[in-house]
Amino acid sequence: MDDQNKPERPRVGVVGLGAMGLGMAHSLRTAGYDVGVHDLRTDVAADFAHGGGTAFASCGELAAAVDVLVSVVVNAAQVESVLFGADGAAERLRPGAVFVMCSTVDPNWSADLEGRLAEKGVLYLDAPLSGGAVRAAAGELTMMTSGSEAAYAVADPVLEAMSSTVYRLGDRAGIGSKVKIVNQLLAGVHIAAAAEAMALGIKAGVPAEALYEVITHSAGNSWMFENRMAHVIAGDYTPLSAVDIFVKDLGLVLDSARPERFPLPLAATAHQMFLQASASGLGAEDDSAVIKIFPGVDLPKPAEA
Repeated sequence: MDDQNKPERPRVGVVGLGAMGLGMAHSLRTAGYDVGVHDLRTDVAADFAHGGGTAFASCGELAAAVDVLVSVVVNAAQVESVLFGADGAAERLRPGAVFVMCSTVDPNWSADLEGRLAEKGVLYLDAPLSGGAVRAAAGELTMMTSGSEAAYAVADPVLEAMSSTVYRLGDRAGIGSKVKIVNQLLAGVHIAAAAEAMALGIKAGVPAEALYEVITHSAGNSWMFENRMAHVIAGDYTPLSAVDIFVKDLGLVLDSARPERFPLPLAATAHQMFLQASASGLGAEDDSAVIKIFPGVDLPKPAEA
Protein backbone atom coordinates (compact mmCIF):
# COMPACT_ATOMS: atom_id res chain seq x y z
CA MET A 1 0.00 0.00 0.00
CA ASP A 2 1.48 3.37 -0.97
CA ASP A 3 1.54 6.29 1.43
CA GLN A 4 -1.36 8.04 -0.30
CA ASN A 5 -3.67 5.08 0.32
CA LYS A 6 -2.70 4.44 3.93
CA PRO A 7 -5.45 5.22 6.44
CA GLU A 8 -4.93 8.42 8.36
CA ARG A 9 -3.33 7.85 11.75
CA PRO A 10 -5.86 8.41 14.56
CA ARG A 11 -5.35 11.29 16.96
CA VAL A 12 -4.72 9.89 20.42
CA GLY A 13 -4.96 11.07 24.01
CA VAL A 14 -4.02 9.53 27.34
CA VAL A 15 -5.78 10.31 30.63
CA GLY A 16 -3.88 9.35 33.77
CA LEU A 17 -0.11 9.70 33.85
CA GLY A 18 0.78 7.36 36.67
CA ALA A 19 3.53 4.76 36.31
CA MET A 20 1.64 2.90 33.57
CA GLY A 21 -0.08 5.78 31.80
CA LEU A 22 3.07 7.88 31.57
CA GLY A 23 4.95 4.94 30.08
CA MET A 24 2.18 4.35 27.57
CA ALA A 25 2.17 8.01 26.56
CA HIS A 26 5.94 7.81 26.05
CA SER A 27 5.62 4.69 23.91
CA LEU A 28 2.99 6.37 21.74
CA ARG A 29 5.21 9.41 21.31
CA THR A 30 8.13 7.16 20.38
CA ALA A 31 5.89 5.55 17.76
CA GLY A 32 5.40 8.97 16.18
CA TYR A 33 2.09 10.09 17.66
CA ASP A 34 1.47 13.68 18.71
CA VAL A 35 0.02 12.64 22.06
CA GLY A 36 -2.48 14.69 24.01
CA VAL A 37 -2.46 14.11 27.76
CA HIS A 38 -4.40 15.04 30.88
CA ASP A 39 -3.62 14.39 34.52
CA LEU A 40 -4.87 16.02 37.69
CA ARG A 41 -1.22 16.71 38.46
CA THR A 42 -0.81 19.49 35.93
CA ASP A 43 2.96 19.57 36.42
CA VAL A 44 3.27 15.93 35.32
CA ALA A 45 1.23 16.59 32.17
CA ALA A 46 3.20 19.74 31.40
CA ASP A 47 6.49 17.95 31.89
CA PHE A 48 5.44 15.24 29.43
CA ALA A 49 4.30 17.82 26.88
CA HIS A 50 7.63 19.63 27.18
CA GLY A 51 9.18 16.62 25.41
CA GLY A 52 6.51 16.59 22.69
CA GLY A 53 2.72 16.47 22.69
CA THR A 54 0.05 18.65 24.28
CA ALA A 55 -1.21 18.93 27.85
CA PHE A 56 -4.94 19.62 28.16
CA ALA A 57 -6.62 21.28 31.12
CA SER A 58 -9.55 18.85 31.31
CA CYS A 59 -10.70 15.45 30.12
CA GLY A 60 -13.35 17.11 28.00
CA GLU A 61 -10.89 19.35 26.16
CA LEU A 62 -8.65 16.38 25.44
CA ALA A 63 -11.58 14.22 24.32
CA ALA A 64 -12.72 16.83 21.81
CA ALA A 65 -9.30 16.74 20.14
CA VAL A 66 -8.80 12.98 19.66
CA ASP A 67 -10.12 9.92 17.87
CA VAL A 68 -8.89 7.46 20.50
CA LEU A 69 -8.90 8.30 24.21
CA VAL A 70 -6.92 5.90 26.40
CA SER A 71 -7.87 5.93 30.08
CA VAL A 72 -5.24 4.64 32.52
CA VAL A 73 -6.71 5.55 35.90
CA VAL A 74 -6.93 3.44 39.06
CA ASN A 75 -10.50 2.17 39.26
CA ALA A 76 -14.07 2.34 37.98
CA ALA A 77 -14.89 5.40 40.10
CA GLN A 78 -12.07 7.34 38.45
CA VAL A 79 -13.18 6.18 34.99
CA GLU A 80 -16.67 7.49 35.83
CA SER A 81 -15.10 10.83 36.71
CA VAL A 82 -13.08 10.91 33.48
CA LEU A 83 -16.19 10.29 31.42
CA PHE A 84 -19.06 11.86 33.34
CA GLY A 85 -17.47 14.30 35.79
CA ALA A 86 -17.14 18.05 35.34
CA ASP A 87 -16.15 18.70 31.70
CA GLY A 88 -16.03 14.93 31.25
CA ALA A 89 -15.01 13.13 28.10
CA ALA A 90 -18.31 11.41 27.29
CA GLU A 91 -20.02 14.58 26.08
CA ARG A 92 -16.99 15.76 24.10
CA LEU A 93 -15.90 12.62 22.25
CA ARG A 94 -17.14 12.78 18.67
CA PRO A 95 -19.41 10.01 17.33
CA GLY A 96 -17.22 7.14 16.14
CA ALA A 97 -14.38 7.95 18.54
CA VAL A 98 -13.08 5.12 20.75
CA PHE A 99 -12.71 5.12 24.51
CA VAL A 100 -10.09 2.56 25.58
CA MET A 101 -10.51 1.60 29.24
CA CYS A 102 -7.35 0.07 30.76
CA SER A 103 -8.26 -0.15 34.46
CA THR A 104 -8.92 -3.34 36.41
CA VAL A 105 -12.67 -3.23 37.06
CA ASP A 106 -15.76 -5.34 37.62
CA PRO A 107 -16.45 -7.02 34.24
CA ASN A 108 -20.18 -6.36 34.57
CA TRP A 109 -19.53 -2.66 35.06
CA SER A 110 -17.34 -2.64 31.95
CA ALA A 111 -20.01 -4.39 29.90
CA ASP A 112 -22.57 -1.82 31.05
CA LEU A 113 -20.25 1.05 30.18
CA GLU A 114 -20.13 -0.11 26.56
CA GLY A 115 -23.89 0.40 26.32
CA ARG A 116 -23.83 3.76 28.05
CA LEU A 117 -21.23 5.09 25.62
CA ALA A 118 -23.01 3.58 22.61
CA GLU A 119 -25.98 5.82 23.44
CA LYS A 120 -23.67 8.76 22.75
CA GLY A 121 -22.27 7.23 19.55
CA VAL A 122 -18.91 6.49 21.21
CA LEU A 123 -17.17 3.15 20.64
CA TYR A 124 -15.59 1.29 23.52
CA LEU A 125 -12.78 -1.19 24.13
CA ASP A 126 -12.45 -3.11 27.37
CA ALA A 127 -8.64 -3.25 27.49
CA PRO A 128 -6.94 -4.01 30.82
CA LEU A 129 -3.17 -4.36 30.84
CA SER A 130 -0.30 -6.43 32.14
CA GLY A 131 3.42 -5.76 32.03
CA GLY A 132 4.42 -3.02 34.44
CA ALA A 133 5.83 0.47 34.02
CA VAL A 134 9.05 -0.54 32.24
CA ARG A 135 7.22 -2.50 29.56
CA ALA A 136 4.65 0.28 29.25
CA ALA A 137 7.40 2.77 28.38
CA ALA A 138 8.90 0.32 25.88
CA GLY A 139 5.56 -0.34 24.14
CA GLU A 140 5.70 -3.98 25.24
CA LEU A 141 2.51 -4.40 27.24
CA THR A 142 0.10 -7.30 27.06
CA MET A 143 -3.44 -6.06 26.42
CA MET A 144 -6.51 -8.19 27.20
CA THR A 145 -9.13 -6.62 24.97
CA SER A 146 -12.71 -7.12 23.91
CA GLY A 147 -15.10 -4.98 21.95
CA SER A 148 -16.66 -4.38 18.56
CA GLU A 149 -14.94 -4.66 15.21
CA ALA A 150 -15.76 -0.99 14.63
CA ALA A 151 -13.80 -0.02 17.75
CA TYR A 152 -10.81 -2.13 16.73
CA ALA A 153 -10.86 -0.64 13.23
CA VAL A 154 -10.16 2.80 14.70
CA ALA A 155 -7.98 1.90 17.68
CA ASP A 156 -5.80 -0.95 16.35
CA PRO A 157 -2.74 1.16 15.45
CA VAL A 158 -2.84 2.79 18.88
CA LEU A 159 -3.04 -0.57 20.64
CA GLU A 160 -0.16 -1.90 18.58
CA ALA A 161 2.02 1.10 19.45
CA MET A 162 1.50 0.50 23.18
CA SER A 163 1.92 -3.26 23.32
CA SER A 164 3.78 -6.32 22.12
CA THR A 165 0.65 -8.48 22.26
CA VAL A 166 -2.99 -7.50 21.85
CA TYR A 167 -5.37 -10.33 22.66
CA ARG A 168 -8.80 -10.02 21.05
CA LEU A 169 -11.00 -11.97 23.42
CA GLY A 170 -14.47 -11.26 22.13
CA ASP A 171 -16.79 -8.86 20.35
CA ARG A 172 -18.32 -7.33 23.47
CA ALA A 173 -16.94 -5.56 26.51
CA GLY A 174 -16.37 -7.41 29.77
CA ILE A 175 -14.46 -10.43 28.51
CA GLY A 176 -11.12 -8.63 28.65
CA SER A 177 -11.86 -7.64 32.24
CA LYS A 178 -12.75 -11.23 33.14
CA VAL A 179 -9.35 -12.41 31.92
CA LYS A 180 -7.65 -9.59 33.85
CA ILE A 181 -9.46 -10.70 37.01
CA VAL A 182 -7.94 -14.19 36.60
CA ASN A 183 -4.52 -12.64 35.97
CA GLN A 184 -4.79 -10.52 39.11
CA LEU A 185 -5.75 -13.57 41.17
CA LEU A 186 -2.47 -15.19 40.12
CA ALA A 187 -0.41 -12.01 40.47
CA GLY A 188 -1.68 -11.27 43.97
CA VAL A 189 -1.27 -14.84 45.19
CA HIS A 190 2.23 -15.04 43.68
CA ILE A 191 3.36 -11.82 45.38
CA ALA A 192 1.92 -12.92 48.72
CA ALA A 193 3.53 -16.36 48.44
CA ALA A 194 6.85 -14.85 47.38
CA ALA A 195 6.79 -12.53 50.41
CA GLU A 196 5.94 -15.39 52.74
CA ALA A 197 8.75 -17.56 51.36
CA MET A 198 11.33 -14.76 51.52
CA ALA A 199 10.27 -13.85 55.07
CA LEU A 200 10.58 -17.47 56.18
CA GLY A 201 14.06 -17.80 54.71
CA ILE A 202 15.31 -14.57 56.27
CA LYS A 203 13.78 -15.48 59.64
CA ALA A 204 15.57 -18.86 59.44
CA GLY A 205 18.91 -17.07 59.06
CA VAL A 206 19.50 -17.40 55.33
CA PRO A 207 21.11 -14.25 53.86
CA ALA A 208 18.47 -12.53 51.75
CA GLU A 209 20.74 -12.12 48.71
CA ALA A 210 21.73 -15.80 48.76
CA LEU A 211 18.11 -16.89 49.10
CA TYR A 212 17.08 -14.70 46.18
CA GLU A 213 19.94 -16.01 44.02
CA VAL A 214 19.07 -19.66 44.66
CA ILE A 215 15.30 -19.35 44.26
CA THR A 216 15.53 -17.36 41.04
CA HIS A 217 17.54 -20.25 39.58
CA SER A 218 15.31 -23.00 40.94
CA ALA A 219 11.93 -24.56 40.23
CA GLY A 220 10.23 -22.45 42.92
CA ASN A 221 10.89 -19.23 41.03
CA SER A 222 8.14 -17.11 39.48
CA TRP A 223 8.15 -13.83 37.59
CA MET A 224 6.62 -12.14 40.63
CA PHE A 225 9.22 -13.59 43.01
CA GLU A 226 12.07 -12.45 40.78
CA ASN A 227 10.60 -9.00 40.19
CA ARG A 228 9.12 -8.10 43.57
CA MET A 229 11.67 -9.71 45.88
CA ALA A 230 14.35 -7.66 44.11
CA HIS A 231 12.61 -4.65 45.69
CA VAL A 232 12.90 -6.32 49.09
CA ILE A 233 16.60 -7.05 48.55
CA ALA A 234 17.13 -3.38 47.67
CA GLY A 235 15.06 -2.22 50.65
CA ASP A 236 13.21 0.01 48.19
CA TYR A 237 9.42 0.12 48.50
CA THR A 238 8.86 3.02 46.11
CA PRO A 239 5.45 2.13 44.67
CA LEU A 240 5.40 0.82 41.13
CA SER A 241 2.22 -1.08 42.01
CA ALA A 242 1.00 -0.28 45.50
CA VAL A 243 -0.30 -2.55 48.26
CA ASP A 244 -3.70 -0.88 47.97
CA ILE A 245 -3.92 -1.84 44.29
CA PHE A 246 -4.04 -5.48 45.35
CA VAL A 247 -6.49 -4.72 48.12
CA LYS A 248 -8.73 -3.47 45.32
CA ASP A 249 -7.92 -6.07 42.68
CA LEU A 250 -8.14 -9.14 44.90
CA GLY A 251 -11.36 -7.68 46.28
CA LEU A 252 -12.68 -7.62 42.70
CA VAL A 253 -11.52 -11.21 42.24
CA LEU A 254 -13.48 -12.32 45.29
CA ASP A 255 -16.51 -10.24 44.33
CA SER A 256 -16.59 -11.83 40.87
CA ALA A 257 -16.67 -15.35 42.31
CA ARG A 258 -19.20 -14.75 45.09
CA PRO A 259 -22.38 -14.79 42.94
CA GLU A 260 -21.29 -18.17 41.56
CA ARG A 261 -20.52 -19.49 45.06
CA PHE A 262 -17.08 -20.32 43.69
CA PRO A 263 -14.44 -20.86 46.39
CA LEU A 264 -11.14 -18.97 46.12
CA PRO A 265 -9.20 -19.92 49.26
CA LEU A 266 -5.77 -18.76 48.07
CA ALA A 267 -7.07 -15.46 46.72
CA ALA A 268 -8.94 -14.85 49.98
CA THR A 269 -5.81 -15.47 52.05
CA ALA A 270 -3.69 -13.21 49.84
CA HIS A 271 -6.37 -10.50 50.07
CA GLN A 272 -6.23 -10.66 53.87
CA MET A 273 -2.44 -10.29 53.74
CA PHE A 274 -2.67 -7.14 51.63
CA LEU A 275 -5.48 -5.82 53.84
CA GLN A 276 -3.26 -6.36 56.89
CA ALA A 277 -0.42 -4.50 55.20
CA SER A 278 -2.73 -1.62 54.28
CA ALA A 279 -4.20 -1.46 57.79
CA SER A 280 -0.64 -1.24 59.12
CA GLY A 281 -0.05 1.95 57.12
CA LEU A 282 1.67 0.35 54.13
CA GLY A 283 -1.08 0.89 51.56
CA ALA A 284 0.83 3.45 49.50
CA GLU A 285 4.07 1.44 49.47
CA ASP A 286 5.08 -0.99 46.73
CA ASP A 287 3.06 -4.22 46.84
CA SER A 288 6.23 -6.10 47.83
CA ALA A 289 5.84 -4.35 51.21
CA VAL A 290 3.31 -7.07 52.08
CA ILE A 291 6.42 -8.86 53.42
CA LYS A 292 6.42 -6.38 56.31
CA ILE A 293 3.41 -8.06 57.92
CA PHE A 294 5.59 -10.93 59.14
CA PRO A 295 6.91 -10.30 62.67
CA GLY A 296 10.53 -10.52 63.72
CA VAL A 297 12.02 -10.50 60.22
CA ASP A 298 15.12 -8.35 59.77
CA LEU A 299 14.55 -7.09 56.24
CA PRO A 300 17.35 -5.63 54.09
CA LYS A 301 17.89 -1.89 54.45
CA PRO A 302 18.28 0.46 51.49
CA ALA A 303 21.84 1.06 50.34
CA GLU A 304 23.53 4.20 51.65
CA ALA A 305 23.29 7.08 49.21
